[in-house]
Amino acid sequence: MSVKQIVKNHTEFQSKFKTLQGRLKVELIRGDRSESHTLTLRMGYGNTIWVNAFLNMVRVKITPDRVRFYNKLDNTYFDGDYALISQFLGTDLQFENLQNLLLGEAVFDLKSNGLKKIDHPSSYQITPKRPNALFDLLYLINPTSFKLDAQEISQSLKQNTLKIKYQSYQKATGLVLPENMTITAINASELTTLNLNLKSVNLDQPIRFPFSIPKGFKAIELK
Repeated sequence: MSVKQIVKNHTEFQSKFKTLQGRLKVELIRGDRSESHTLTLRMGYGNTIWVNAFLNMVRVKITPDRVRFYNKLDNTYFDGDYALISQFLGTDLQFENLQNLLLGEAVFDLKSNGLKKIDHPSSYQITPKRPNALFDLLYLINPTSFKLDAQEISQSLKQNTLKIKYQSYQKATGLVLPENMTITAINASELTTLNLNLKSVNLDQPIRFPFSIPKGFKAIELK
């Protein structure tokens, strides 16, 4: 299959909805430390990603122009731009990139005339024809669902790599959405792994995205 047709199919199979709510089990591994949490994930397509922990202990609200977060475990909060997420993942991402990542779609828009196909035993592997001064990209697209099997963003100058692997997908109201995925962020000094399991997905139901920073919390200062 030509690169043009692969990109066309991937675009046509994008998961679009009004709202999404699901239960998200998260395992965070950093160094020799590991912790697991079960969270509520809500999304308003194109405008909001909202995450809430049990008893509202941790809450995150991400919109196209703002990232807000608070943690009742240590009474801290963040209210600003995407620097917090970029620092955590080691890669500069904006709202659409994060949304695509969670939905099993290419983090950056695919332009078929700038891509080439490389032999791969089980997926359509495509990369840019020309090197990018800022980052290198690699996409593995499933030949059946045309969702992503994996994608990778590398920034050699910063020695950062972000790898996302989609182990399984699920169907929800006619859409194909990730079920199990692993996000690995690698930099010069640290490796962070997020194992995500999305369950109990409901689409296009009325939902709210409440958020207010509790009084007396201390702002997180980015290094």
